[in-house]
Amino acid sequence: MTFENLGLSADLLDTVAREGYVEATPVQQAAIPLVLAGRDVLAAAQTGTGKTAAFALPILERLRRHANTTASPARHPVRALVLTPTRELAVQVEESVRTYGRSLPLRSAVVYGGMPMDPQTRALWSGVEILVATPGRLLDHLGQGRPNLGQVEVLVLDEADRMLDMGFIPDVRRIVSMLPTRRQTLFFSATFSDEIRRLAREFLHDPATVEVAPRNTIADNVAEVLYPVDASCKAQLLEHLVRRDAMSQVLVFTRTKTGASRLASYLDRRGVDAVAIHGDRSQAERTRALEDFKRGDVTVLVATDVASRGLDIEELPYVVNYELPWEPQDYVHRIGRTGRAGASGVAISLVSPEEVDQLRGVQRMLKRAIPVQVVEEYLPGGPASVDRPPREHRVHPGLAQAGRTSRGRGGWTPRETPATRDLRHRSEAQIAG
Repeated sequence: MTFENLGLSADLLDTVAREGYVEATPVQQAAIPLVLAGRDVLAAAQTGTGKTAAFALPILERLRRHANTTASPARHPVRALVLTPTRELAVQVEESVRTYGRSLPLRSAVVYGGMPMDPQTRALWSGVEILVATPGRLLDHLGQGRPNLGQVEVLVLDEADRMLDMGFIPDVRRIVSMLPTRRQTLFFSATFSDEIRRLAREFLHDPATVEVAPRNTIADNVAEVLYPVDASCKAQLLEHLVRRDAMSQVLVFTRTKTGASRLASYLDRRGVDAVAIHGDRSQAERTRALEDFKRGDVTVLVATDVASRGLDIEELPYVVNYELPWEPQDYVHRIGRTGRAGASGVAISLVSPEEVDQLRGVQRMLKRAIPVQVVEEYLPGGPASVDRPPREHRVHPGLAQAGRTSRGRGGWTPRETPATRDLRHRSEAQIAG
């Protein structure tokens, strides 16, 4: 279905065409008419399927009646508020709003932490119709008396599961209490757990549900592969894969800020251009690192999950789980950074025996096993490991000892449970096939 069939005005259609979009994605086809009709919407779709345009375009269409060129701040009150969980996502959403709405005299602004408040305050005092914000920084501004949210017509929670699931609930409730009761509320995300759906009922009125793909699914154009690896060899294996496959633009996820910095430093010392991005880096440093990566000046961007939501890098070819996430749903968000807008991508997971619980959670969520490939040298207990055990104790290429292990005088000793035995059998079957 083309955008011409969705009820958008000619100027918005012209902007969409200039951006190179012809066919609307399934979430856009389903959500745009509902938003134009004024319905509350609970929308779930795979990452990279155009969710931002699915709410930004109809919001611009609905607000065009307020568009004006006067300089008076009073004529530019906040009409639409978009809340996001991360700074990077906030910036990208506001950029999309400006791009799609460049033919309309509607003002937009973005506020987020890690940057000076004064420039943001001046933007708010001048008046904006569409405000994109992270909750904490918005509350800081509200504490100083700006902006006034009394005329908000549309509230959007982008990546709503993270907004509600990671400590944002009190802040979101405080912000919502300042909004008009009669408003349109839109929840957009890649995943919705049953708990999140229950929480969403607190904020939405008779919502229309849009779910264009089964929950927690991966786009068909993303090839997944799992490499069993000794925990001590992960950095070596990653370097080997980058060089072997001549990879460019590799987004690598670690669990911790320290781990991200150490990995980036290791790769850089080994001649692989790498930089880390995480919450301890200033916003200016994060922005610079991301821009260098997008330009191709940096081969590997190592990130914590601060980057798993909202990073929009055109045709990003590779995503690597250096460590599996604690929460299975974050696996979907991480690898959703590749394979966006119909492009193909590869999602690689480096899994050590210590991560069997996380692997089991991911595969249970996906309801399938992840295909396995092997680089013999880096297998648990393989020749590249720190303390190579006797060969008869080497681990099967498919994480044969999927349970927790211990190092004793006899080398690696698996402690297998019925669940890990099943995982081993599936891995062995994949390799044999």
